[in-house]
Amino acid sequence: MDVQEKRISLDDVREKYLRKNQLLFSRDSACLRDLIRLLCLQKHRTIVMWAFECATEPVTFLKREYPEDTRPEEAVRVCKLWAEGKVKMPAAKKALLQVHAMAREVKNPRDCALCHAVGQACAAVHVETHAVGLVFYELTAIVRELGIDTCERAVEEKINFYLSSLKICQDKIDSLDHPWADFLLDDSRVNKELLLWKKRMGTT
Repeated sequence: MDVQEKRISLDDVREKYLRKNQLLFSRDSACLRDLIRLLCLQKHRTIVMWAFECATEPVTFLKREYPEDTRPEEAVRVCKLWAEGKVKMPAAKKALLQVHAMAREVKNPRDCALCHAVGQACAAVHVETHAVGLVFYELTAIVRELGIDTCERAVEEKINFYLSSLKICQDKIDSLDHPWADFLLDDSRVNKELLLWKKRMGTT
């Protein structure tokens, strides 16, 4: 069955929404199983490329809402340099922590979630398991914006975007003429998302 033909279940998300949880999605969310399985198969740099591509929309939205605050775009800029081996982790960590700090300052729950989404995308350079944090927070922002009763189509479209864009990154990662830090070029390192999945499944 085509990805676009699948219908998602948000029952678990609804439960969290009704309990007033801050974060509405997790690795246990039924609608994210296919995406997480696909993430488990990727090279670290594929996930990094994908995370930055997915962060584009939240960064653009936050820039429009807070034109004087450059922390989201600055975090992406510095962390891209980190991924290219042009700056060290401390400088990148400082920049991405600033966007999480912005999340504590904004009043709108949607915008708070989007700030965290950007921060999680940037942190994917450090370890693969942060990348799906972007998904958890951006989808939470969609539910906050539209409400639990009217968000299904938008959530489904966004998940389909995640899947299709990840597959594109997977297909092109080895043909790109792009600078990468040495640690991202080391394909012998085991995908940490895969290790976490195996631990959760009890297979390690």
